[in-house]
Amino acid sequence: MRKVAALWLLAGVVGLTSSVAEARVDVGIGIGIPGPAVVVPPPVYYEPPPPVYYEPAPLIVEPRPVVVTPGYGYYYDDWQARAWREQQWRERRWRERQWRERHREWHRWHDYYDN
Repeated sequence: MRKVAALWLLAGVVGLTSSVAEARVDVGIGIGIPGPAVVVPPPVYYEPPPPVYYEPAPLIVEPRPVVVTPGYGYYYDDWQARAWREQQWRERRWRERQWRERHREWHRWHDYYDN
């Protein structure tokens, strides 16, 4: 009996060690049977009530009073501004003309001597 037990023990040890040392390719065929599926329902979402809007109080604005004074107003201020702008324009044109004349004279004298 000892010999049989020792033989079985030796066969078991050799069998376990030999399966680790082997290099082989295994091909297996399996049939998949799904297990029980557990479906968790999505969490319940309660939409908050819509916000309450109140109509603002009506805004009443009185227009400013219109004061008309004879002699002053748009035309009086406008002719003064136009006169001032025209005077500035005439002075600017005069300065440009003077500069051009002096520039021509300078070139006339210097170009004559440079040749």
